[in-house]
Amino acid sequence: MTTRRAALTHVMHAALTTCAGGLSLAAHADLAGKPQPDTRSTVPNFVRALLRGTPRLIGQHRFTYWGFEVYDASLWSSTAFAPDNWAMQPLVLELRYLRDFKGADIAQRSMEEMQGQRPLSAAQQQSWSGVLQSLLPNVRNGERITGVYAPDKGMQLLHQDRLLGEVPDAELAKRFFGIWLAPETSQRQLRQQLLAGAQQ
Repeated sequence: MTTRRAALTHVMHAALTTCAGGLSLAAHADLAGKPQPDTRSTVPNFVRALLRGTPRLIGQHRFTYWGFEVYDASLWSSTAFAPDNWAMQPLVLELRYLRDFKGADIAQRSMEEMQGQRPLSAAQQQSWSGVLQSLLPNVRNGERITGVYAPDKGMQLLHQDRLLGEVPDAELAKRFFGIWLAPETSQRQLRQQLLAGAQQ
């Protein structure tokens, strides 16, 4: 059971992630989850509090792995969203988990996903791993981790409505959100669904 749970942890996601849980390569992932209801007219209060302007749901998707439901991901922005320029726009990414995960597993998988985008230096690996390990909590079924991305500034991570901490490292924040949004992500169908409403 411990091995299966660790294998399911993908980050993040926090992470943010976040965050993903412990999933393997996209070739082995089942991303054909049922689309979630369109909630553009019912913006959660916590999203309104995190984004300036009028928040708008860009996309959402239920992430599954070999039939196991992992989390529901939702992406919000308050600007006219351009997918090709996602890293220059304020974002809120919510991951509502559908099973229990350890924070250490989420952090480890997040590092693997960021390394997969582009190789990290030894200094980045050591520093960023420490940051994520210190911030990402254990999560239980039904709980959410929310990442708030500020272009060229960094990010904040929240567990439920509690602030876990701020990360004033713009490159780490970009790579972390890139787990879901970068063209190099291993989860391209998930990215497609999160960006589905960008042109509407």
